[in-house]
Amino acid sequence: MSTANKHYSLKLRIMAGDDIAFGPGKAELLSQIQKTGSIAAAGRAMGMSYKRAWLLVETMNNCFTSPLVEKQKGGATKGGATVTALGETVLNYFRDMQHSAAQAVAEKANAFPGLASKQPAHK
Repeated sequence: MSTANKHYSLKLRIMAGDDIAFGPGKAELLSQIQKTGSIAAAGRAMGMSYKRAWLLVETMNNCFTSPLVEKQKGGATKGGATVTALGETVLNYFRDMQHSAAQAVAEKANAFPGLASKQPAHK
């Protein structure tokens, strides 16, 4: 891939010990849960299995003082999921942090394409 075709981006992650408590993927998952009311549907919208989406929700819920997503059991009502008030707060804080971080590093980040190797990466 030539330097001109490379895309550089900043990826912010919030760590809780060794766990990724929150990051871009989990932010998107929360957004999709808000839209769909379902962990399974949110996962499908993101091209991931229900199991993967469930594991991400479980990690988020375990990393904060209370759950970011509340789940309802299936059955006649087919279950569902709701993003809690804390989940909305975390999502909003994270988006603000992403914006602030991107602004803070924009000048130096824009220099990366000019600093990149013109040789293909060795794997």
